[in-house]
Amino acid sequence: MKESELTDFFIDGLKDIYWAEKHLAKALKKMEKAATSDKLKEAFSGHQIETEEQISRLEEVFNLMDRTARGKKCAAMAGLIEEAEELIEETEKGSMVRDVALIAAAQKIEHYEIATYGTLATLASILGSEKIKNILGEILEEEKAADNKLTELATSNVNEAAMQE
Repeated sequence: MKESELTDFFIDGLKDIYWAEKHLAKALKKMEKAATSDKLKEAFSGHQIETEEQISRLEEVFNLMDRTARGKKCAAMAGLIEEAEELIEETEKGSMVRDVALIAAAQKIEHYEIATYGTLATLASILGSEKIKNILGEILEEEKAADNKLTELATSNVNEAAMQE
């Protein structure tokens, strides 16, 4: 990959999402603990493990670029995590309404990650690294799958159960 302003922008984006994923891994543990339904707890637990694996793959990307894996505070993720924490505080423990709120917060996070990984994968390709593009593309597909799983949970029973409360 040749050095350029675009490369600098790409690396900045990597630092941003690296920070985001590290902080999300911690937040997912809190979200799992706060969830009411076992299926949502399982979804958060599974995605937390997946997030740890994604962090390792981001470290591989930094390594492929001969860079030290280092994060830069991601204001977007910080805000999304803060919003999730506020929703936990504002909803009743053990309620399905809390699960609706957690799913909504998690999907906002997933949509941010989808946008970020889509952009980074495209930039990696433009910058000439198909290997990095493929790694980021794999993570992108995992984020899309996580979003779909959350939609399925919401529409299969969580939203309806919250209406009954």
